[in-house]
Amino acid sequence: MSRSRWGGVVALAVVAGLVWLPFAGRTLSPDEGGLLILGGQWSDGRSLYGDYFVDRPPLLIGIFSFVDALGGSVWALRLLAIAVVVVSVLLAGLVGRAGGVPPLLPALTAAVLVATPLFGSTVVNGELLGLPFLLGGGAAVVAASARVETELAWAMLAGVLGAAGALVKQSLLDVFVLAVVLLVARRRFTALGVLVVAAVATVAVGVGAADLRGTAPADLWDGVVVFRREAASVIASSATGSTPTRLGGLLLALLATGVPLLAFALARRAVGATLWWPAVAVLAWELFVVLGGGSYWLHYLMGLVPGLVLLTVAGLQRGSSPDRLLTTSYAIAAASTLVALVVVLVHPVGRAEQPAIDWLQAHREPGDTAVVAFGAANILRATDLSSPYADLWSLPVRVHDPDLTDLTALLESDDRPTWVVVAGTSLGTWGVDATTADAVLADHYALATTAGEWTIYREDDA
Repeated sequence: MSRSRWGGVVALAVVAGLVWLPFAGRTLSPDEGGLLILGGQWSDGRSLYGDYFVDRPPLLIGIFSFVDALGGSVWALRLLAIAVVVVSVLLAGLVGRAGGVPPLLPALTAAVLVATPLFGSTVVNGELLGLPFLLGGGAAVVAASARVETELAWAMLAGVLGAAGALVKQSLLDVFVLAVVLLVARRRFTALGVLVVAAVATVAVGVGAADLRGTAPADLWDGVVVFRREAASVIASSATGSTPTRLGGLLLALLATGVPLLAFALARRAVGATLWWPAVAVLAWELFVVLGGGSYWLHYLMGLVPGLVLLTVAGLQRGSSPDRLLTTSYAIAAASTLVALVVVLVHPVGRAEQPAIDWLQAHREPGDTAVVAFGAANILRATDLSSPYADLWSLPVRVHDPDLTDLTALLESDDRPTWVVVAGTSLGTWGVDATTADAVLADHYALATTAGEWTIYREDDA
């Protein structure tokens, strides 16, 4: 590949990283705050990760533990994200090279999508942190299918990276979907076997490392596998009005990015290419993950990047010169990303939790504790308040404690939190019966203030 082409890839990677900088100091999101809390106290405790629970694999918590060790600041986390963005764009170029095509367009696909706020950029999540593993593993699978003399080494690398992706988020199985379709089609069964062995070994190392920090393998299985099945059942039976609204917003955001047109322009060129069916299989899996979970958060769309990069490579395998439709599609996608960035920069999306954070920072005292009902763990992180309640996210509450039996017992105990922060005025939400818990809250707590959409109660010593 010419130096000029790789110079373009590097330039795209740098630009994609730089567009994150204006947002790097933005207040932590609820997920970022919660994961930093988990990472900072991960040791043997009363729940899955220390004293708290989250339904995610251990490498994700390990990454946030690393950030916490660096100081745990917003900037430390966001600078890590910028590094991930830059590396992901470079690896997208390597997927193109492994597929025998110029690396520039695959890198452009990744750069446009990791930069757009419509894919949930500007905040750090599992989908973003998993991208380098998925793109690097994808490049290794494609290389293993094409290079007989080094296929086993590439397959081993693909297994390690694919397993690392799944250890960040359990649904990030893109590398294995690609491997099954591509290596079986090319009859590279030995390479596939090596990949599986390497993946199993990597998962074993990850599970063993988690066990050393206090997360037992059986508990980990319950948290990342069994819990997800139970959660899907709760969402299907109890989710109400906001869920269809989020689905509509997610689909509208996907349309606004120009990705459907870009995918069509790439797909019409890719039919018959070596990577056509593998790219379709990976994209199908990614769409299932985005739509099948039932939560429909915007950042789930970041999970489509590896499949779209593969589709780009497949399209170029049938001819490296972009036609008018493809050129127009990239122009629309790039323009969408630019407009979205400008809009978010000029009109920043506010954090609904900020009023509660500001009030608690002014009124909390050393030794205070708090429970936030439910899910805004960034309030706890920003105010440096620990929680005696293990579930920092709302979905685990709906699965583990739908009648708030555990929370009620806590509020009646001598270990009750100093503060209870409630979205609205009741502890109840969909899937949660707060009848008893609200009564106990009224008995043991007094209204302190309302801050935005939050009601803050303080333990009533009287």
